[in-house]
Amino acid sequence: MFKNVFGSGFLVRTAHVILTWIITLILFLHDTDLRKQEETGELTLPVLFVLLVLVSVLLYFAVSLMDPGFVLSDDCDLQFTLGITEETQDMIPQATKSLRLRRCGHCLVQQPMRSKHCQTCQHCVRRYDHHCPWIENCIGERNHRWFVLYLAVQLVVLLWGLYMAWSGFSHAPTWQLWLRTNGVLLGAAAVVAVLSLTVLLLLGSHLYLVSLNTTTWEFMSRHRISYLKNCGTDENPFDRGTLRNLWGFFCVWKPVVWEHVYFKQGNEPI
Repeated sequence: MFKNVFGSGFLVRTAHVILTWIITLILFLHDTDLRKQEETGELTLPVLFVLLVLVSVLLYFAVSLMDPGFVLSDDCDLQFTLGITEETQDMIPQATKSLRLRRCGHCLVQQPMRSKHCQTCQHCVRRYDHHCPWIENCIGERNHRWFVLYLAVQLVVLLWGLYMAWSGFSHAPTWQLWLRTNGVLLGAAAVVAVLSLTVLLLLGSHLYLVSLNTTTWEFMSRHRISYLKNCGTDENPFDRGTLRNLWGFFCVWKPVVWEHVYFKQGNEPI
């Protein structure tokens, strides 16, 4: 389920962790509200801040090392994709039974609907969203909800850190003296501000796409995807309404056979 922590992406993960704790240390070493409360013995907010930073780091590693939903073999994946078991054989739509799966030209496995081959990971990924260089892993069926949760926690940490950095700026009679006094904290605040904007945009875009039950890959490459290119501009065969889309994404943990959803919408076989 998880990849080797010392494998591909080790340097990126290490840099992320080092940057996270360096900025946290800067916030505690300067005259911010965190340090003031720590010095007065009011440890509730400082401890809560550190715990939230720790949770964000743990979520980062979970998403980074988790199997995003790799398609590994034809036999088990074909059975999973079409739902072919003795109990469910009679429940499969006739169109789905005759569905011709596309065989990947790179790893030579049959691709379930909504999967795509990732050139970086060298695997086909179920419900492929994108390959994220920040976490050095694909975002797919198994780790997408955890990625969104990570972005939400990370945004809270960054905004809180930005507020704390702002509280630590001290006054000085001249700009030169002010920069000399607050230069390190200013640099940390600038990094946090840029990261906050980036995470905010990422979180907003992913929540929007999730509410439509579409992926980044499907949104950007709709015209090249076989099961979508013949649909109308505003037509999404996987859209079940905003509330059901959000519920299915965050609260339904069992795998979804997307072929069933696709053909229930009345689309013609590919």
